[in-house]
Amino acid sequence: MNFSERFAVINSGLAMLGRFARSQPRFFLIMIGAAWGVVYETLRPSSWRRTVIIEFRRNLRQLVGSGFFSVVVVAVITGLGLVSQAVYWLGFAGMAQMTGSLLSSVLLREIAPILVGVILLGRSGMLMLTEMGTLTTSGRLNTLNGMGIDPFLVFVVPRTIATTVSGITLGTIFSVIALGMGYVACWMKGIVTSSIWSFIFDVINSMEPGDYVGIPLKFLLSGASVGLCCCLSGMDVTAEDNLTTFMPRGFSRGIMSILVINVLIDIILGSL
Repeated sequence: MNFSERFAVINSGLAMLGRFARSQPRFFLIMIGAAWGVVYETLRPSSWRRTVIIEFRRNLRQLVGSGFFSVVVVAVITGLGLVSQAVYWLGFAGMAQMTGSLLSSVLLREIAPILVGVILLGRSGMLMLTEMGTLTTSGRLNTLNGMGIDPFLVFVVPRTIATTVSGITLGTIFSVIALGMGYVACWMKGIVTSSIWSFIFDVINSMEPGDYVGIPLKFLLSGASVGLCCCLSGMDVTAEDNLTTFMPRGFSRGIMSILVINVLIDIILGSL
């Protein structure tokens, strides 16, 4: 093998390495840029035209309506299982005074945002992904661009804002129902004798100052990441993609975005 052949092999290897290195953070960088674009367009009054408002209201009704029953069921199961068992075993170990601290740190801070984000992703995020992917592969997004209609403003912005509002709404419902069902289960078993208001007060009183910012922020950003990730994943499909290829990719991206958001918020608030 002469020098030119060796150089061609090395150059080909470096090209493959470069393509791999660029492809990994590409979607992450797209998410960051698109997130800034959503914030910018949301703060512009001229962006809220009739079509954008209609799309926002339609998606908000669909998100809250379709996710409400799932959130209630999961919250009841979580309350009956996690909360009641935590109260029982802490009382059995003589550590009942740590009940509020455990529930606030485990249920409200860690479990609730992730479960609500996964419910939003499975119930509505996949629908957004399918709709945007179909519009992209059929060429309708290019048609809208040719007509002077910005797909980012018409589809991505209202859907991301709708999932953001749905995240905090469903997250609050989930937290209240899970704590309430946990108290009911413990009260029926005779584990807890105090009133439900004392029970909830203990949980709230055990929260750290950062939790009053971190928990709502997790609900908001988890919902926003689901809407933004699913819309962008649908717009990122190619002509070779179909439902069996871009749906698993969009779902994995959505799960990853939810986990990254929650971990980042914990790290940032923990360092303050």
